[in-house]
Amino acid sequence: MSRYGEIAFTVLIFLICLQLGFSQLPSDQISTMNRVYEMIKNDTGTLFVWNNVTKDSSPCSWKGVFCTPDNSSIIKLSFPLFSISGSEFLPVICQIGTLESLDLSNNYLSSIPAGFITNCGKISGLRLLNFSSNKLVGSLLNFNGFGMLEHLDFSQNSLTGEINSQFIGLDSLKILNLSKNYFEGNVPTNLGKYSLLEELQLSFNQFTGTIPSKIIKYGNLGLIDLSVNKLSGIIPDEFGGLSKLKILILSLNNLSGGIPKSLSNITTLLRFAANQNNFSETIPAGITSYLRSLDLSYNKLSGTIPSDLLSGTNLQSIDLSYNKLEGSIPANISTRLFRLRLGRNSLNGTLPGESMGSLTELTYLELDNNSLIGSIPPEIGMCTNLALLNLAQNRLSGPLPPSLGNLINLQVLNLQSNNFVGEIPIQITMLHRLQRVKISWNSLNGSIPDSISNLQNLTNLDFQGNSLRGSIPNSIGTLDKLLELQLGKNQLSGHIPAMPQNLQIALNLSNNLFEGNIPVTLSRLTGLEVLDLSNNRFSGKIPEFLTKMTTLTQLDLANNLLSGAVPQFGNFVHVDTDGNKDLMKTTRNPPPASQRKRKSVASDAVIAAAAAVIAVGLLTMISLLISRRYYRINDEHLDSGEETSQLRVVQENLLTANSIHRSNIDFSKAMEAVANPSNIFLKSRFSTYYKAVMPSGASYFVKKLNWSDKIFQLGSHEKFGEELEILGKLCNSNVMIPLAYALTVDSAYLFYEFAPKGTLSDALHVSLGNSPLEWASRYSVSIGVAQGLAFLHGCNSGPVLLLDLSSKTILLKSPNEPQVGDIELCKVIDPSKSTGSLSTIAGSVGYIPPEYAYTMRVTAAGNVYSFGVILLELLTGKPPVSGGTELAKAVLSNSAQQNNWDQILDFSVSKTSAAIKRQMLAVLKVALACVSISPDERPNMKSVLRMLLNAR
Repeated sequence: MSRYGEIAFTVLIFLICLQLGFSQLPSDQISTMNRVYEMIKNDTGTLFVWNNVTKDSSPCSWKGVFCTPDNSSIIKLSFPLFSISGSEFLPVICQIGTLESLDLSNNYLSSIPAGFITNCGKISGLRLLNFSSNKLVGSLLNFNGFGMLEHLDFSQNSLTGEINSQFIGLDSLKILNLSKNYFEGNVPTNLGKYSLLEELQLSFNQFTGTIPSKIIKYGNLGLIDLSVNKLSGIIPDEFGGLSKLKILILSLNNLSGGIPKSLSNITTLLRFAANQNNFSETIPAGITSYLRSLDLSYNKLSGTIPSDLLSGTNLQSIDLSYNKLEGSIPANISTRLFRLRLGRNSLNGTLPGESMGSLTELTYLELDNNSLIGSIPPEIGMCTNLALLNLAQNRLSGPLPPSLGNLINLQVLNLQSNNFVGEIPIQITMLHRLQRVKISWNSLNGSIPDSISNLQNLTNLDFQGNSLRGSIPNSIGTLDKLLELQLGKNQLSGHIPAMPQNLQIALNLSNNLFEGNIPVTLSRLTGLEVLDLSNNRFSGKIPEFLTKMTTLTQLDLANNLLSGAVPQFGNFVHVDTDGNKDLMKTTRNPPPASQRKRKSVASDAVIAAAAAVIAVGLLTMISLLISRRYYRINDEHLDSGEETSQLRVVQENLLTANSIHRSNIDFSKAMEAVANPSNIFLKSRFSTYYKAVMPSGASYFVKKLNWSDKIFQLGSHEKFGEELEILGKLCNSNVMIPLAYALTVDSAYLFYEFAPKGTLSDALHVSLGNSPLEWASRYSVSIGVAQGLAFLHGCNSGPVLLLDLSSKTILLKSPNEPQVGDIELCKVIDPSKSTGSLSTIAGSVGYIPPEYAYTMRVTAAGNVYSFGVILLELLTGKPPVSGGTELAKAVLSNSAQQNNWDQILDFSVSKTSAAIKRQMLAVLKVALACVSISPDERPNMKSVLRMLLNAR
């Protein structure tokens, strides 16, 4: 090219760029966007997303506005999370005739003006409308005129009514999502003139009737989700004709009959989930020929597992748990399988050893609660990716294979309630990732290996109910992450070493051969909740330090050789000292009336003896009182000194805008209150609540967080203050919102409204002598807690998740007014600085979601599980753990047959009336959905709240 040619080419490129640079939107679109600017600005106030935009700038540069490459027209508006609540601007937007996509998801819109439908229906190129995750109410409008619309999403709103003719005019509709609303009536079948529909999502509604076979006319369907409705009847056999179907989800309905064999004809089908229905009959052969995931759990399927069911070449996950399957486990198993759940059936036979040798991708294996026999095949050691192995409650026997030591990724090992014999293989102690080990209730002998200290990630260790001998290894004290140690009902003896200081859930040494004094090293266990030393040969006095273990809720010292007086324990501690014949009881029952009426013979000898006994008794009591007072004064002096050093306030701040609270709260008076242990109202896992009475006479909670614990994020008062500023701006009557805070070097003190009725746990389980809650109160509590959680999960500033949700962290202002507490913990606790395992700090025992055993993430689904356990407490009146069995697991086990549900309920409440019983059964269905083993199958809190309200 010549020099002149190069110059001409350069000039041409320059002119093109110049032309592009000067291209701008038409004046009418600029004017429209300026009007929208003003409307949204007036609506959102300080949260206005275009605060940094100048009105003379091109709208194409604004956040959420997308234009053509030459900036000549607007083609897409995407306004999610813009905090928009007013809908007046919607018809204005429809004046942009070039619009192809409009996304207004995750805002606060409560209605859509009719003008929007009229105006936007005239936009010929509009392809996408997304109004998901708003607050829309009422019935759905008719989408007349939207002939080119392909994608319509109104999920996660509060829309009601039936779906009849609203979509008839949507000739091009491909994706429809109406999930998580309140729609009722039959499943709609008028979904576009030309049957182009590819995705149909109607889950979490109230659709009734049967699944319409007319859906078959939408031959392009690749996704059907009808889960969590009230559908009944069978799966239409015609579904087998949906040749492009990839995902079919029918979970949590009332469907019955069998699984149609025609589904095996769909070569594209990758996922089929129909769990938690009433399917019976047998599973058809060939159903997994093309599937990747199959979930038919919590049904009534019977018969044997088809020989080809586990062998699908694409199969990766299969869940048949909680059915009535029998026979043996097929030997032919897909090598791609990573999850196999067959628990809670009636399977027998042996474990397929040869197949296990090739399952190198298997990560979760759950075969618990069956009737399997034989030994664990050594080939199991080839499954090196296993993170969870659950063979509990079978009839397995023989020694534990040393090849278990090859499972280098194993985190959970459940082998309890079998017939295993022999010693604990030392190879198991080489599994450095192990967090939970349960080999209880077998016939193991030998001793506990000294190398148990290698398991530094261990949080739960359960060897109870075996025949283990010898002493507890001294090295066990190095297991810093251990929260629960169950060694009861063995033949252990000798010296009791110093236990891991972080033990919290339980220390059980009962039914062994220990003797001597109760070791003083137990005083280190300042966070322990349950201590069981019963049925041993401990002697001497009950040590006073046990009364200082303020987190104890249960102390069992029964059937030992203890003597002396029983120290005074707090009302919240259940103490059992029966069977210690030399122990002096602090209280006596009055003698029977017949004995009181008998005449005594008054002799001088008897009187003298009585006088002597009384004198000795008085002297003893005086000495005890002096001694106890001395120790109490010294203890109080130490406590006072300790508190004084900690109460050097470095920062204090009022968070609430409420003038009453601002005038009532007195920081100096509050600090005086927390310095006095007598003001302790209750203790939770991470906090101590003090009652502080202000000069005005108003009472407040002052909650102390101990920052000396390494799991709290230290050295960041500013960050903590910023997080509390955000939380302090929240407003919900069912959430404990911080009103103020004071920070010291080692602690944080948070101020809350006072809840005089204590915790839900106290009220529900009558631990303080309260009258049991009536159903009306229990139901009100369930609604209130659900409202609080739904509010926290839906916060505009980001979801607020709870580390520890239990009946002990829910406070009651009245029997009908619950408040969810400890909302700040997820903001101030750093799991990585504690255990390396979230399950060691996230949740109380009985409330912890199963997936937390091998994840490092607090989730909304995990909170839903914990709430489900709370619902079960309200329904059954039982604690979250009883006799070593978690309430959720026990209820799930007994709920496989719906006709057994009556037996789950608290009879003292359900017997009150037929109406109450019906309501309790409706709430039980919600609870079962919440405690589903799979996080994906749990409803979100908004849906949970909706379902609970529908149970009225």
